[in-house]
Amino acid sequence: MPYDPELTKRARGNRKKQTEAERVLWNNVLKSKKLEGCKFTRQKPIYKFILDFYCSELSLGIEVDGGCHKDKQDYDRRRTFLLNGFGVDIIRFSNEEIINDLDLVRAVLVDHIIPLKKGTK
Repeated sequence: MPYDPELTKRARGNRKKQTEAERVLWNNVLKSKKLEGCKFTRQKPIYKFILDFYCSELSLGIEVDGGCHKDKQDYDRRRTFLLNGFGVDIIRFSNEEIINDLDLVRAVLVDHIIPLKKGTK
C-alpha cells in the first residue's frame, strides 16, 4: 500500500496521544485480535492519509470522528473515495457512538467483517 514516508513520524505521535474514543475502541474491541481474530494497527499511513485503525488482511480502515469532523464532511467523503480507490474499505464512527454504545459499534464491525472474511463482500 503506497504512503508518504513523512507521515510515519506523525503517526507515531498520534499513537501516543489517542483520544478517549480511540483508546476505548482499541483496548476493548480491536487490540490483540479481539475482533473476529483480525489484526488491527493504529494510526496507519496510507497514501497521504493516516487511518485511525487498519486491518491489512481485510483492507479495512476504521475512522473515529470527533467534533472537528462535523465541518469536514466533504473532505472526509473525498478522502474515503480516494482510499476506496486503493481497495480500502472505510467505516466511520463518531466519538459519541464509541463512548455511549460500544456494543453497537462492535456489532456493526462484526456485521461488516464477517462477509469480508468469507470473501462475499
